[in-house]
Amino acid sequence: MCGMAPGASGLRQHHRKLKRGRAMVVKKKTSKVEAVALDEEKLHKLLASLSVDGGEDGVRQVAQTLQSCLELTEPVQQIQLVKKAGSQLEALSEEQMGGVLLDACLHTVAVVYTSLQSKNPLRRAIASALGSVPAWLQEQTVSCLAGCLSDCMSSASSDRYPHIVDSITACLDGFPLGESCINKLLPEVLQFLHKALSEYLHQNSGLVGRHIAQAQLMQSCLAAVKTSMLVVQRSQDTISMALQAQPDCCRLQDTLGDLLGCYIHILTDEEFIQSVQSTAGMAVVLLIRSVMGSGDDVASVVCSLLRSSVQDLDSAPQWLKQRCEGLCSSGRPPGVSLYLCHGALAMLSWKAALPGPQWEQLLLLVPNTLLDLDVSIKESSTAMVVARVLTLWSGAALDCLQGQTQLCPPSLQQSLSGGSDLQRHLLEHIYSHWEHPLDGVRHQTRSLFRNHLLIHQHTSPSVSDPTEDPYITDLTHNLLGLEWHMRGKFGSLGCLVELYGAGYLLNIQSQLPSCLLGLMGDQTLAPYASDLLERLFVSHKAQLASEAGAAAGETEAWMERWHQTWVTPLLHGLCRSRLDQTTYILDYFLPKLLRCSPSSLAHMVQALQDMPPTGSAGSRGALGALMTCLRAARAQGVIPSTESGLWGGLVPLPLLQQALIHKHDQVRMDALGLVCESHRSTEVLTSQEMDLIRHFLLPNLNSQSPGIRQQTVSLLKKLLCRVKDSTQLLQKRLSQKRDQEEGDTDQHTLHQYKAFLRWLCERLLEVLLPGASFSKCLMSLHLLGLLGQLFGFSTEPDVFALGEVVTSTYAQNVLYCVASNFLEVKQLASSLIQQLPPSAVGLEVPERMHSILQAALDLSTSTKPFDSVTAAHLLNLLLPQPHLSQSLLHCAQQQGLDYQPLSIPAQASDMLILELNTLAVVQFLLRCLQSEVSRAEASLLQAAASFPLYGRAHCITAVLQHLNTESLSQTEQWRFLVSELIAVCYRMSDVVSPVVQSSSPEGLIPMDNDSETSAGLQKILQEIQPRDTNDFFTSARELDTQQGDSHTQTPSLDTGGEGYRVTAQMVLVCCWRTMKEVAMLLGQLCQSLPLHYTNDNMYTHTGLITEQQVEGVGLYFRQQLLQSRHRGAFELAYVGFVRLTDMLCRSGSEALQQLPARWLSEVLEEVKSSDPSSKLCATRRSAGIPFYIQALLSSEPKSSSCSLLKMTMRELIALAMPSADKITDTSTVPQVHALNILRALYRDTRLGENIVPFVSEGMQAAVLGFTSPVWAVRNSSTLLFSTLITRIFGVKKGKDEHSKKNRMTGREFFTRFPALYPFLLNQLEEAAATVESDSGQVKLHPSLFLLLLVLSRLYPSPMDGSSSPLGLAPFMPFIMRCGRSAVYRTREMAARALVPFVLVTQIPSTVQSLLQELPLEPGPKLQQNRIHGTLLQVLFLLRSYQTDSHRPLPAGSGIGEALCQRMWLASRQNSCVVTRGAFVDVLVCLCGPEISILEDSEVGTLRQKTLSVFTASELVTSCNSSATFGPGSTQYLLSLARVGLSAGVEFPELWDGPQLKTKLLEHLLQCPQYEVRELAVEGLLRKLEEEEEEERKRRPEWLGETTQSNLTSLALRETHPQCLAKVLQVLCVLSSSDELPWRDGARVLSLEEVLLHLLTLAQNSAHSVELHCAALTLASQLVIWLVNSDLQSLSAVACFAQWGALVCSCCSEERPAEVKLAAARVLVKCTSTLLTSPRLPLGLSTTVSLWRSLFVLLQDEDQEVRDSASDFISNVPAHLLSTGEFDPPKKQESSNDFIDGFVPTVCSDISGSVELLQTWQVCSRVLLRPWIRASGSCVGCSRCGSGTSRHPCSDRVAAGEDEHSQDAAVNEASSLDDDDFLFEKGDLNLWAEPIQWVKLLHRHLGSLILTLKDTREPGSAGLDQFNQIHTLAQSKALSSQQALDSLPALPQFCCTIEHARLTLRQQRAALALEVLDRLRQRS
Repeated sequence: MCGMAPGASGLRQHHRKLKRGRAMVVKKKTSKVEAVALDEEKLHKLLASLSVDGGEDGVRQVAQTLQSCLELTEPVQQIQLVKKAGSQLEALSEEQMGGVLLDACLHTVAVVYTSLQSKNPLRRAIASALGSVPAWLQEQTVSCLAGCLSDCMSSASSDRYPHIVDSITACLDGFPLGESCINKLLPEVLQFLHKALSEYLHQNSGLVGRHIAQAQLMQSCLAAVKTSMLVVQRSQDTISMALQAQPDCCRLQDTLGDLLGCYIHILTDEEFIQSVQSTAGMAVVLLIRSVMGSGDDVASVVCSLLRSSVQDLDSAPQWLKQRCEGLCSSGRPPGVSLYLCHGALAMLSWKAALPGPQWEQLLLLVPNTLLDLDVSIKESSTAMVVARVLTLWSGAALDCLQGQTQLCPPSLQQSLSGGSDLQRHLLEHIYSHWEHPLDGVRHQTRSLFRNHLLIHQHTSPSVSDPTEDPYITDLTHNLLGLEWHMRGKFGSLGCLVELYGAGYLLNIQSQLPSCLLGLMGDQTLAPYASDLLERLFVSHKAQLASEAGAAAGETEAWMERWHQTWVTPLLHGLCRSRLDQTTYILDYFLPKLLRCSPSSLAHMVQALQDMPPTGSAGSRGALGALMTCLRAARAQGVIPSTESGLWGGLVPLPLLQQALIHKHDQVRMDALGLVCESHRSTEVLTSQEMDLIRHFLLPNLNSQSPGIRQQTVSLLKKLLCRVKDSTQLLQKRLSQKRDQEEGDTDQHTLHQYKAFLRWLCERLLEVLLPGASFSKCLMSLHLLGLLGQLFGFSTEPDVFALGEVVTSTYAQNVLYCVASNFLEVKQLASSLIQQLPPSAVGLEVPERMHSILQAALDLSTSTKPFDSVTAAHLLNLLLPQPHLSQSLLHCAQQQGLDYQPLSIPAQASDMLILELNTLAVVQFLLRCLQSEVSRAEASLLQAAASFPLYGRAHCITAVLQHLNTESLSQTEQWRFLVSELIAVCYRMSDVVSPVVQSSSPEGLIPMDNDSETSAGLQKILQEIQPRDTNDFFTSARELDTQQGDSHTQTPSLDTGGEGYRVTAQMVLVCCWRTMKEVAMLLGQLCQSLPLHYTNDNMYTHTGLITEQQVEGVGLYFRQQLLQSRHRGAFELAYVGFVRLTDMLCRSGSEALQQLPARWLSEVLEEVKSSDPSSKLCATRRSAGIPFYIQALLSSEPKSSSCSLLKMTMRELIALAMPSADKITDTSTVPQVHALNILRALYRDTRLGENIVPFVSEGMQAAVLGFTSPVWAVRNSSTLLFSTLITRIFGVKKGKDEHSKKNRMTGREFFTRFPALYPFLLNQLEEAAATVESDSGQVKLHPSLFLLLLVLSRLYPSPMDGSSSPLGLAPFMPFIMRCGRSAVYRTREMAARALVPFVLVTQIPSTVQSLLQELPLEPGPKLQQNRIHGTLLQVLFLLRSYQTDSHRPLPAGSGIGEALCQRMWLASRQNSCVVTRGAFVDVLVCLCGPEISILEDSEVGTLRQKTLSVFTASELVTSCNSSATFGPGSTQYLLSLARVGLSAGVEFPELWDGPQLKTKLLEHLLQCPQYEVRELAVEGLLRKLEEEEEEERKRRPEWLGETTQSNLTSLALRETHPQCLAKVLQVLCVLSSSDELPWRDGARVLSLEEVLLHLLTLAQNSAHSVELHCAALTLASQLVIWLVNSDLQSLSAVACFAQWGALVCSCCSEERPAEVKLAAARVLVKCTSTLLTSPRLPLGLSTTVSLWRSLFVLLQDEDQEVRDSASDFISNVPAHLLSTGEFDPPKKQESSNDFIDGFVPTVCSDISGSVELLQTWQVCSRVLLRPWIRASGSCVGCSRCGSGTSRHPCSDRVAAGEDEHSQDAAVNEASSLDDDDFLFEKGDLNLWAEPIQWVKLLHRHLGSLILTLKDTREPGSAGLDQFNQIHTLAQSKALSSQQALDSLPALPQFCCTIEHARLTLRQQRAALALEVLDRLRQRS
């Protein structure tokens, strides 16, 4: 039973995991079993020794078994025989001892044991067999094993050392006889380990640059050190006894001394990686402990080593002392102390009582040593070790305290208690590192904080209540006072919860749950907030349960309290917050809450049902919250899976259907997750779930959001996996033949599955039509790919047989998706094609294959880059076809190429076919490429225009990527081909290099080398060269192919005589893309092909590419990267070079491994010696030089010592620093290069934290670079400085430049970058000395702005205590002095930078001292700059105090009194308006907020004085002094305006002043300066938006008739656009609740006049989007008001038509998104009044145009526009929502569903409103004519090539266009030579689908025709119009069909845009004809 306990325990744990929903399957990693491999001679000797005669029967059996074992080659059988031999050995009796045969058997087993590799199960089997030998045989066995091991150690070469070290380790790994063997050979083993380590140390010095070999050596060295530690540890008694014996211990002393010397060498050699050094540190301490025992002397020696002091080593033996003195040198690396600390903590025992005072001293010395190191270290990896060792120390200290208290000395207790100096320093370390960029450091810091609290608990055992512990109380309040963006705060609070319970924190801050839930919208904080929330609610639940006791009646009460604390805030947040703020609640928080309390789900459902259904705008509402909760519950297995009803009837089916097509994406995803996610993967899908997926799928395929598409695919994948897994379960149950009823049910379920999957497959294939949107294609292909992966498209009669659904048409549509412009669609379609049934795809048909091959070859020479990608995909699809080579041969014969592919054998395997076809395709493309390169060498212009080279090269690269190069059969062919490929790459590069390496490649057209055409080309260049404009880059010039004159002739594209167009842009694109493809092809060849080389042992590895070729490719990349000027060329060459450098490091060739180091040294030397005549590009950010160095450095393994990076950074920083010599070109150019290279390296994320140690030096170089007189140096320094700011403070995380998310505390900054402390201080002192403005001259130090910018990014931490942290006080006087600068920006930056250096507790006194510096009265020699700088510093400090303190200023601060005494600074006595404004800003800071930081009496007095200042100011009086219009006057007036806004609008009740207060707003609105008016109107708008509508109706005091009159007057007279827009926005808010009095001076305007003015304003304000939208919105409100009032006149009706045209124009595709949003809101508001009114107040034409515009918005590409437009459904009258056969759309449906659901409603409404007219006339005039006439265009769709951005249903009828004007489109299709230019995008709409829209209109118009009443015969006019439209439709259909027939073969690939355009036109015309025919039949 004892043996079963662990297994049973593991089983119980597994069941518990299953219950918690976290079951997982962990595949155990199995060791590889290898057979015994002995050389022939040794094997024969062993077999011969086992074959001798004699011996007992038992021994002979053992010998025979071992003999059989050696003769076998199967390792598993060998293991069985070894076990058998072990049993036979165990059965031997003592009588059988002795004899040669038994010795041979033991010797054989020992030899085999020592020859096996590590972790081989066979070795373990032998150890088990030897361990079972009888006791009488054990000594003999140990002797045999020792003899074999001794032979191995004495005769082994260095390459066998790792194996022998592993054998020694194996002997000590649970193998008693092996341990005895090691003890027996102890001196010899230790000597061998010393020899091995010495050899490793020697080898390491010769492996510089060989990273792979060096990494292997490090692993071997680490293993040797660990093994030596293991040997010493297991042999301590033996060592002690040997050292105590005299005099025989000399040899062992020498050996141990030599080992210690090796350890010390490793510790002090920085070339070794940290893991080896750390292990060596442990080995040193272990060896000292083994020699000296565990007494006080050991601690004394270790202390002396940590202090680097020789004096305390006297207690050690002399030989040990001599060795240890090497560690005490003054110049040892700082890491030595760190590793020795680690060794002391890991190798010494710290539990229970300490042996002596030296141990206590050591325990306190370790953290002090580590904290000293923490300030000096630079590497992040070292910071990680420090954090880990500090945590280890805290654990050791805790172990000391956890014993009996009396055993711990009182002095130690005092040193470890909270509040002691040591603990205070530890807290400083924690606060400095809990935001460290490394996760491991943050995790260790959190563990250290937890241990810190536990240590404090153990040192103060008498205080159990945290509220009575002042240290814990202060710590908690300080933590809660921190900003929530600090991630370390969450873990620290979690530790407090763990130790003191959640109730402790909730009592201090009751709003903590709501606060944490509010943080869940931030992705970076959500994981931390959710972890803290989990700790809180779990602890709180346990606390409440323990307080309530076991009484059953109390459970409901405390659970209700728990729900109120945790569940209620959650539900409110889900319902009311914006969706983006609650996204991560489902991911992080809700599952944890339901795991903690599954029963809370019922409470959630009930609470959500009781909530009102509507939520705030942008929120998910109660329905969305319900879906979120249910989804999380089902995924956690909380909801039971029942057969009756859906999930136990918790969710009504209609509610779920509504949620699946909800307006908000996340609600739909939650509903889909509820359907798809399940706790069990084998849970059977119900028919309801399948119906819900049918309901969801089609409306949601066209989602624009990549995140939503990804979620949809992921959730549907889970559903399909459920189908697959449950299918296997059902099939298994059917095969078991259970009862009939259950079998029928299972069979019925399988039939349902089959029908569902076939439906799904067919629907997804149906949408892949020409013109389908990108998102729909992407979703459909993703899901079809999932179907193929999970179920396959088999046509065989299996369970589902989805291949039967895939028709040839469907397969061709998938194939045509390969021609998509989107790379992801191409990739998915190509992958899917390979899964579809070959018979449906048709590639096996020779004709079809040949046509596709020809299309691919044609596309490979296209001038459009994405065509070459299409060609590559097509070629990859053809590679598996056996007859491909014949088609290639046919193509070669047509082109006249010398090409003969290898024939494919009859019974060739698929792998061979793929290889031979790949070889044939590459050879064919190579022949074509060679020919084209030859032509390009003669005429690059012709190549760029007709056969750009990059397409062929791209296809070659793509084809080679799918080839398995490790198992090729045609190696000779491939070797020759590789040589040719490399040669042609060099030729291509030579052709295009002159362009990309030109000093100005963007506009270069080189001359041709062909002498016959050079003269003609010279004429062409003269013709097309740009003169006065830059139209050369956009307007192509066609080269005439006719005879220009008798002397010159331009080159012809082909024999057909067609001309070609060429621009400099086309030439450049051809060149840099060719360079790109050359780089990618060369990189692919070097990376994927096996290397042909000879290793160190002279063994030749056969491969396809040689070392010389690889080195040649490297030199090519070097040339391109160092000389190319075009960014596209060298960036993409960099990608190929990275592939090469990765291959160099992994190659087995020693020569290649050393290339990166050699190249790096060479380029650095070239940079050092560069000058203006150098070929290195000193402009364009040094062009490709940084990329070249980046690639070389990134190839260095991250786990290595990074010697190349360190060397490079030292060199570059030395170059980047200003030279002490005179500035010359010789020194400037290298400095510019160095700065640019450093910038690239600091930006490179692959260098990771390895670059951080050099940030300080880089910052110094950037700051000092600003002092250079050379502009190029200053420019490069600016870029480097910007990069370093981002590297230090992170990427900008918000709009606020000074947000604390992009800042850090001063403590953290100077702890991480200590070298910057003295540098910044010295630079600031130097800069501050130049800012004195007494002389009136502007003196600006070059680096001052940078210094202040860095310092302003810091902020004070509330944890800093009462003392200035890290000596920041010296900065303050210099920063304050900078406030005296004559430069305004400098004074502002100084004020901002001062804030971090003043502690929150010191702000009041600092502000008081600053105010005292201000003059009490005006004087003759006032220094206004100084006054202004002081006021700014006061202002920023007060704002910081308001933000961080959350408490008023202390009583008696004197700030209010000091301000009152200096009030003259805000009055006219002060002639400087800048300082006046700054003083007023200080007053506003104190008086403006509702809750002031001053006392009530002080703030009341200050407000009265401030109001007096405002009353006497220029804003109120009519005095127009010159100061009012001087510099700074606007800022001054704005400051005054803020006073007026606070007193007159925001908080008028707080300002007890005269009655003038009511006129404050009037003065602001009538101010001549528009900035003041704009600020006042913004304040009004903000206040109105905050108030509810009922509050606005009550008319506050400031919103009287005078204010309204002023606003309406401003609306008519304001000239500034932004101010006018704000005024109109305010009037929009006011007019929504009441009619406004419109006055222009004394004259009262009618609403018609105002409307006309607003319409004119809107039409003339297209330049200002904000004004345009505001005018449109207000005009729309007036239109609605006029229509509702029934007072409209004829002039109003005319305005209505003008307004309708304006709204329609705002809905067009090219308008900005803001304008379309405004138009959507207007249409939504007027739906009930104008669009659905049976009276048609706007007239039929305008009403239909508005409906048309609404549908345009519903198809807009911007999702926000579509969502806003879809809100119109809430304003549609109820009787129109039930239209008989049509299902009405719901209010919350997405815009995808509105079009389909509401078109019939609109049609019915229109037809019902015009019954007096002939219905067919209405239909034809309103719908059909514009539909047919617009048949050549769509909704700005790029897929059909529409150049227009107008919608097909645009208001052309209203504009009076003649329908025959479209007849010119009949001949359009025949001209396929359109004027497309490179990079010309046009208006794109990737969401709208014109064909789907056409089909939708057709379906609903057909349904409408069926409902029409045939009451009258059409008149002759109507009949003529009908015939006219019918003729137009017929002509459109005919012309489209003719144009389609005229396209070349496979137009889907070669003429994709034209084909899609014509297909749409044809379908539109055909469907229109069908509607017309139906209409004729009805009439």
